[in-house]
Amino acid sequence: MSESEPRNIVEKTIRSLYGFFDNPATFVKETIVKPNQQSYPWYHQRFRRVPTIDQCYSDDPVCFFEADMQYRRDRLVDNEILSILRQRFEDCVMYEAPDHVENCKTILDQYIEGTTNWFTKYGDLGAYHNVRTAYMKQKHRMAWERRHGPVGLGMREKK
Repeated sequence: MSESEPRNIVEKTIRSLYGFFDNPATFVKETIVKPNQQSYPWYHQRFRRVPTIDQCYSDDPVCFFEADMQYRRDRLVDNEILSILRQRFEDCVMYEAPDHVENCKTILDQYIEGTTNWFTKYGDLGAYHNVRTAYMKQKHRMAWERRHGPVGLGMREKK
């Protein structure tokens, strides 16, 4: 509010009511909250890394829950990374309009590699999946590659 004198009794009453509620809150904020608050050099919440699903005991539901929450946060971060790569490619195509095939090739290669990696980790899991299904997908993929070679190259011939 402005520091000028109130013009009438209504404005004076409103200012006194405002001060009645605002002054204690401002006092608490400036003397207690701000001095005890930690300032961080980042703009998002940082979570500690928790054990992955393969490090949890089979009878530890708390560890499963923490691993699942870590997996969900990692998936959100990977989705955002992919979104940023897609946006960079689209911006490059718009900026380099007729020559975008040559000028945006490196960005397109990064985006294709990112989508391939994303699909390797999260693809074909369905809408309602968790860390356990993703771990089973990884385990089955490793077993396949041990028996038949890398996925996508076909099966090895039997000797």
